[in-house]
Amino acid sequence: MKALEKFSNFVGNTFAVWVLLFAALAFYNPNAFTWIAPYIVPLLGIVMFGMGLTLSVNDFKEIFKRPTEVLIGVVAQFLIMPLVAFLLAHYLPVSREVALGIILVGCCPGGTASNVMTYLAKGDTALSVAVTSASTILAPIVTPSLILLLAGKWLSVSAASLFWSIVEVVLIPIILGLIAQALFQKQVKACIPVLPLVSVIAIVAIVAAVVGQNQQAIAKSGLAIFFIVVVHNGLGLLLGYWFAKLFRLSVPKQKAISIEVGMQNSGLGAALATAHFSPLAAVPSAIFSVWHNISGPIVATYFRKKSEKEKVDQPTISA
Repeated sequence: MKALEKFSNFVGNTFAVWVLLFAALAFYNPNAFTWIAPYIVPLLGIVMFGMGLTLSVNDFKEIFKRPTEVLIGVVAQFLIMPLVAFLLAHYLPVSREVALGIILVGCCPGGTASNVMTYLAKGDTALSVAVTSASTILAPIVTPSLILLLAGKWLSVSAASLFWSIVEVVLIPIILGLIAQALFQKQVKACIPVLPLVSVIAIVAIVAAVVGQNQQAIAKSGLAIFFIVVVHNGLGLLLGYWFAKLFRLSVPKQKAISIEVGMQNSGLGAALATAHFSPLAAVPSAIFSVWHNISGPIVATYFRKKSEKEKVDQPTISA
């Protein structure tokens, strides 16, 4: 079990490498991965079930202990990324499927990877977890509403069907995870070290399936979509930081909200696109999955080193 735990931690710590590797393999040999496409939604459900296993009552209590800070984070999440996505999709020359895909990933809640990145950045991890939990719980209502508002001009959107999809793929698995944790605490505690491995396999499989399905479209316009994703993610990180600063939150909280806003639950975007729209609409989410697992560690390292430098530069007061 110890060996499996070490391997799980290794795979979790090198997440970006595996996503890049299998995205490249799927691009050069798409037929080896297209069979995964029908399982994208169940795979995301497994990731969300794992999230439920790791959440605790204290994580939800945190929402009520510091409602103002959590509200700032949730508003930033559902304001900045959707608006930036809409502007990019509206003003850049992309197909309507790609435009919808950009909107989809922009309207998703924060991803669980943001919590790890916030911890590595020496940010307020408890706030990050609370904002992720709150935005995920609100997603069945807020995400379809935002998609309907912002993407209606590209394609007809059924808010009701999106609502039920998010309930099925996000809320129900998380609730089942919480129930399993309450009923089988000992067994769940033993399984938690292996969860990073399961999550990485699921997300890598989703990305590979989307890339394999859209190999020709990616070959044609992949660089343009990649550019849009990089700009979207970068503006999310920057504007999230400024948004928290605007409300005079402390630096650790600014880091938490910056990373929370910039790192999306792109797996949900891919699942919604695949289930309700077109495979091509899932491409921005797949590329986002690859990129934010590269930009996240870079930003976390920058924030951490900046904190360490500021700590060293602080003058010592002699007795």
